[in-house]
Amino acid sequence: MSALLFNVTTAGLMVLMFKAGQALIGQGAIGRRRLPWAAAALAAIAIAAVITQLCWSGAMSTFDNDPAKSGWWRVITSVFMQNGGFLGAAWNIATLAVIAALAEWFWGAPLMVGLFTAGILMPQYIDSLFGQGDRASTDPRNFAGSSGATYFLAATLAAALLLRVSAPADAPKHRLLALAVPVLGLTLWFAQSNGHGLVVAYGFTLGVLVRLLARPILRPELDLERRPRTTMASLADIVGKRPQRAD
Repeated sequence: MSALLFNVTTAGLMVLMFKAGQALIGQGAIGRRRLPWAAAALAAIAIAAVITQLCWSGAMSTFDNDPAKSGWWRVITSVFMQNGGFLGAAWNIATLAVIAALAEWFWGAPLMVGLFTAGILMPQYIDSLFGQGDRASTDPRNFAGSSGATYFLAATLAAALLLRVSAPADAPKHRLLALAVPVLGLTLWFAQSNGHGLVVAYGFTLGVLVRLLARPILRPELDLERRPRTTMASLADIVGKRPQRAD
C-alpha cells in the first residue's frame, strides 16, 4: 500500500508540473510551435538506451550510477538507463519527451539542455556538500532512471510561470499553481523521503534564478510572432493524412 501511495503522489506531482508548463506555454498555442528537436533527441537517446538494455544483459552494470563502481561516465549514462520495468520505463520516457518539449518552447533548446544537465549533476553535488555523498538520499534514480532530471526540469517551468506577467484574471490561479509545485515537492520529501520532491525544490529554485537572469534573451513567443515552416499542427496534418486509393 505504501508503494502504491508513493507512486500515486509522485505521479500527481508530475501532473501538477505538466499543468504549470501547459499554462506557461498556452495550450491553444502548442499547435503553432516549432518542432522540439532537442526534446525529440533526448527521448530518442532514452529509447535507444532501453533497446540497448534489452539487447545486452550487461548494459545496466556498465552504465548505472552505483557508487560501488568506478567510471566517470556513470552519472550521465545512468539517466538514460531505466530500472522500473516496462511501465516505469514508458512513464519516464513519455514524461521526458513532453516536459523537454515544453521546456524547449519556453527556454529554448540550449538552455533546456543545460537545465536538464543541471538536473543530472546538482543532486549529487548538493549531497556531497552536506556530507551525504554515500547515500542516495536526494537522488530518486536509485542508480538509474531519467525521472530525477525530468522532475527537476519540469520544476523550472513552474518557476517561470510564477514570474510570468499574465492577464490579471489568470495571475492568481497561475501563481497558486506554480507555488503548489515546491510545496507539494517538499511535503513528499518530508513525509515519504521521496527524492523526486527534493529535486523539484532544487529545480524550482534554479528556475527562478535563471528566469530572472535570462529574461532579456528569452523569446518564448517567437514561434507565435514568426510562425516556423513546420509546426506541431502541420506535422499532425501530415501524419493524419491517409493515402487515397486510385479509382
